[in-house]
Parts: sequence; structure tokens; C-alpha cells
Amino acid sequence: VQLQAFGGGLVQPGGSLRLSCAASGFTGFSLDLYAVGWFRQAPGKEREGVGCVSGSGAPPIYADSAKGRFTVSRDSARNTVYLQMNSLKSEDTAVYYCAAAYRPRLRACQNFAYDYWGQGTQVTVSS
Repeated sequence: VQLQAFGGGLVQPGGSLRLSCAASGFTGFSLDLYAVGWFRQAPGKEREGVGCVSGSGAPPIYADSAKGRFTVSRDSARNTVYLQMNSLKSEDTAVYYCAAAYRPRLRACQNFAYDYWGQGTQVTVSS
């Protein structure tokens, strides 16, 4: 399973960005069978879960810092998971990663629960 995260950039405080996590794999691969999580790592800090979605249709779960501002969604036809980020703050500045786990019922947002990782995409929130 290969994951590619993109869509980062420089945005002003209060602005929005949408990150995409595109997945590919063997013939017949479906990202719907995987739990997918978005994580971020700021300089000098540990990687933390931001928002994660199972493959079972249950609602995504979010870190407290993301609730009400970030939304995780899936596009099954494109094998892609999105992270819509609104009302961005300077403290959201980090490298953002997506990850997947072949456990569709997984509803967790901890690093150790995920097996496949994409490269990061930088998000910088600054005026």
C-alpha cells in the first residue's frame, strides 16, 4: 500500500486548506477496507493524531485541538481521504502525514495503530 499526502502550503491565520491522501496498491485495492488517520508533527514535538476514520462507516474521531475545525472524509471512487482544515491557527503549523491500517473497524488515532505511512506535507500558518 502506497500513500501520498499532498495539498499543504502557506496559509494565513483563519484560512483553510484541504489535504489529500491518495492510496494505491495491488489489483482490486480498496482504501475502504482500511482505517485512515491524519497525523502531524511540529518542530520539537511528538507526532500526534489529528483525525482518524475507520473503514466501517463510523464517524471520524478527532483530537480536541481539531474538533469543530477539521473534517476527515473519504472518496471511495478515488481511494482518497481528505482533511479539510478551517479556521487555521499558527499552532497548526506542522508536517502532516496520512497513515493507514488494514483494520476497517479501527477507531483509534495513535501512531502505533497504523502500518502504512505516506510522506509528509508541510502546512505553515503565518501572516
